[in-house]
Parts: sequence; C-alpha cells; structure tokens
Amino acid sequence: MNSALHFGHRFDVAARSVVGAGSMQREENQDNYLLIDHDGNAQYLAGQQRHKRRVAGWPRGHARLAVLDGMGGHGHGREAAETVVAGLLAVPACASVTELSQHLDALHARLQHHFSGIEHSPLRPGTTLTMLELPASGPALLYHVGDSRLYEISAGQATPLTVDHVPATAFAMADLIDERAWWQQVHGEHRPQISQAFVLGNTFDDPLLLSDPLRELRAADLPPWLAELHDRRPVALHPGSVYVLATDGFWSCPDAQRWVARWPELFAGRSSARAMLDALFGEIEAHPPAGLHSDNLTAIVLRPLALDETALPSA
Repeated sequence: MNSALHFGHRFDVAARSVVGAGSMQREENQDNYLLIDHDGNAQYLAGQQRHKRRVAGWPRGHARLAVLDGMGGHGHGREAAETVVAGLLAVPACASVTELSQHLDALHARLQHHFSGIEHSPLRPGTTLTMLELPASGPALLYHVGDSRLYEISAGQATPLTVDHVPATAFAMADLIDERAWWQQVHGEHRPQISQAFVLGNTFDDPLLLSDPLRELRAADLPPWLAELHDRRPVALHPGSVYVLATDGFWSCPDAQRWVARWPELFAGRSSARAMLDALFGEIEAHPPAGLHSDNLTAIVLRPLALDETALPSA
C-alpha cells in the first residue's frame, strides 16, 4: 500500500503523535489517533508504532479523523486507546450524527464489558475521543468525549469548537460558576481532572459516583454561552480556515490560552497541513510555554481546500 494517505480534492490532512516534548518525557505514549482516507486506507498507532491497513468496504470519498488520550492513571490507558481505535476501524462509515452516536455508544458499552474482566485493574481505563466523520458531501460530523479538543484557526484567532468534560463544566451546568470563571478554569489554567471518558463512564450525573453510560452534553444541558458547542453535531468546515484536533498535552500549562493564541501565527504563510503540523510540534519542542507539564502530544491538522487548490498526499 502507498505510504501516503489521500483525502481527495476536499482536504489536506497531517497527523503526528509523540511521547512528549523536551527532556522530561513520559515512559509511554498513551495517546493515539486514527486517519481513514477517501480510499479506505487507515493509519493509527499500535504498540506505540505507526500502523497502516485497508478498511474493507469503505465508501470512496468518505473519511474519518480522531484523536484519543488514554487515561493511564487507571491502568491500561494505552491499551484502552488502542482498543477504541480498533473498534473505530470496525464502525461503518456514518452519514448522520444519530448513526455515528449509535455506533459509538454501543462500542463504549462493549468495551466497558471487555475491560471489566481484566485482572489487577480495579478501575476501568478510559480515553478521550474527539472525532470528525467526513462524509463525501455535506458538513463534518463531530463526536466528542473528554478533554481533547477541536480548534478552528481563522482570522488570526484559535477558537475552541468543543467543551471540555471537566468539573468546571459541571459547575457551569449547575450555575455555580459564570462564563468568565469557566474560561479561566478551563482555558487559562492547568487542572488535570476529567469528568467523563470513553470506556470509563461519567461523573456528570452524580459527582460522587462513576456512572456507566456516557453523558452527551446537549445544547439544552449547557449554559447559553456554551450551547452551540454541544458534543455531537454537524460542523461546517470552511476553506481558508484550519482545524486542529489535539490532546491536552498541548495546553497543559498555567497560561494555556496565551500559548494557544500563538498558533495562528505559527500557521501563517504555511501552505500545507504537514508544514503547519511541523511548526506546531517544532514550537512546543523549541519554545514551550512556561510551566508546561510533561504529557503525550497528538495532533491532526485539517485544511479544507478551496476549489482551485490541489490536495497533497497526507500522513
């Protein structure tokens, strides 16, 4: 199989996952990602190494992108992320948010049952999952669980398109904190806590109890200033904008909002997703934000192409 992936005339895509930046790195990369291109060629990590395979029966022109951050604190974090990727490879191409949700909620339940039988693992592992399904026509379909993020880089700004599943969001849903406090706690500080993860379950329903199901944060569940960022929805991707799916290693620092605000400048003048990805990883390695915590780093850069652009091979 050709080593490059191809996303047709619509998208330019590049992905990378590393154990960390700088000298203080973790022993294991518990992140993962998945790319499935327009021809059904897939790329992902297994055993912390890049693997490729062909997805049988994949409809031409459809694509899938996902980032995952395994929760190693509960044991088997890397294995959880890898197992979810394996499950995603078996999920058929989906044409609606409802269809996508049905398949992924069922996968979540199956993997809970699978991991509940692992010896020496009193707590289930978990993983974030931020995913874009890209049908051959129409908008992208977002499915989001955890605190990885989707950003839009446009007009000199980096705008989050997802809501972190963290205690601050639960407080906002209960009217215990306001918009300013939520933005400060979620995007202006480093608070390594999570309220929901794929496989693991959620604490939104009861903060003192881990519930088995996932809690989809719908528009009606969120305060008005977050409602449009609800978890599962169509997302219009605009030529001229750049989209980044990334795990939280990229903003695990005290002044995360200022660091992320530098991304548009990093991408400016670069004409390919690969060049933008190189700039992002190069900057966090050479000039990391102050107080950056050691963590795995995974990102997918997605460029929707204008009609007069030519798609480049991706990887």
